[in-house]
Amino acid sequence: MSTHAPSASTASAASSADAPAQAPGSAVTDRLVESNRRYATEFTDPGMDARPVLKVAVVACMDARLDLHEALGLSLGDCHTIRNAGGVVTDDVIRSLTISQRALGTRGVVLIHHTNCGLESLTEEFRHELEMEVGQRPSWAVESFRDVDQDVRQSMQRVRTSPFLVSTEDVRGFVFDVHTGLLREVDPA
Repeated sequence: MSTHAPSASTASAASSADAPAQAPGSAVTDRLVESNRRYATEFTDPGMDARPVLKVAVVACMDARLDLHEALGLSLGDCHTIRNAGGVVTDDVIRSLTISQRALGTRGVVLIHHTNCGLESLTEEFRHELEMEVGQRPSWAVESFRDVDQDVRQSMQRVRTSPFLVSTEDVRGFVFDVHTGLLREVDPA
């Protein structure tokens, strides 16, 4: 298999009738798999287990502009990273934090939302639109918000009041500015 991307003329030729149809995005997936093959040729097992060295879990938005390890000065193995749309503390985040704390020894929780989040432009109407399109209402809430600071506070409160977590004292929330790269801490009060 070639490690180079096909030229435009080669790609056009590959789309002829005898070529198998590819799902949208599969070319990107193929590129990711090929990148993994190159990565694996130089990979060395770091010899660590799943317990984060810094005993911290970071909950953040899935936004592609956030390079959490770089922004926070983290190395492989330093933390657990839990990401979802908005970085909102949902039942599944509590599930992951519970496993992180109870089975893998983390104690601190850092919550990171960010400026210009896509959830600021959605509403719970999104669920209704999905129901109309697919014929089934999603069981999950969109968790959209208008005030990022208030949503960070709500997420901190959800962590602090969860009966499943063993460590709820060291919970801090931040807003990452996507234009400056700086974190701004949110007062929990």
